[in-house]
Amino acid sequence: MRTALLIVNPASRLGLAGEAEAIRAFRAASVPCEVIRTEHPGHAGVLATAHAERFGAVFTLGGDGTAMEVVGALIDAAQPVGILPGGTGNQLARYLGTPMAIPRAVRALLAGIERRMDVGLLDSGRRFALTAGFGMDATMMQGATPSLKRRFGVHAYSLSATVALWRNQSVAVRATVDGTVYERECGLAMIANVPSLLNGLIATGPGVRADDGLLDLCLFSAKSSWQAFDVVRRCAMKDFRPRPNMLFARGRVVTLEALSPSVAQADGELLGYVPLRATAEPLGARLLAPRP
Repeated sequence: MRTALLIVNPASRLGLAGEAEAIRAFRAASVPCEVIRTEHPGHAGVLATAHAERFGAVFTLGGDGTAMEVVGALIDAAQPVGILPGGTGNQLARYLGTPMAIPRAVRALLAGIERRMDVGLLDSGRRFALTAGFGMDATMMQGATPSLKRRFGVHAYSLSATVALWRNQSVAVRATVDGTVYERECGLAMIANVPSLLNGLIATGPGVRADDGLLDLCLFSAKSSWQAFDVVRRCAMKDFRPRPNMLFARGRVVTLEALSPSVAQADGELLGYVPLRATAEPLGARLLAPRP
């Protein structure tokens, strides 16, 4: 790789300290790196569109939101995107197997491989690489307040997830997969693009793949807090044998509508009270990943 562009979100958890680490790592690898900082939400995608063609690759340093702005802007572009772990959750970097220490991440991605990956395109124009949905995942994001994230880092999500499971709140949803309609009360209603989250600890559903050109509907319900914890246990064990409180379907276009007030999320970004209509974009994202 001859040159790299590094787009930094200075408001992210590591922010400017991470930027300094990344610059030193690029310099040590003898790869010229130009740094541009974002100034407001949505700016990362604008910067990528304006400057990417001058570089061999574009790197992001921020959270999953910053990464997906750049990935979305560079769908089917010639430049691959390298995602450095500058946020709190860093779920996309974790999914790709990227080290969580910035210097190691830079070295691994510079020596890594290109990996093509499906993405989901929402009607709003926003794209997601991991999941989008209603219920416990959005509640978990809401519960992980900035103060908790500053104090506990990624473990803030574990704390808020535990609280959400105990509360076991349900949302009525109507889901449509390539024209087939499903309605039910769910603790979690999710459109999944990847087979697992949290470094592979939690599976999203049976046979989910990020390179099949399809999206997966995953609906989970529980009548009690104990059943909610049991759903998580089954996902951790990849036990998706048929059960009445789990429903899975796969298709090219998946729509999720909350029939009762519920906040939506996409890749950890809260979207508000909006319906979700997602279309799969097969292998649209070109990402850098460490070598196996």
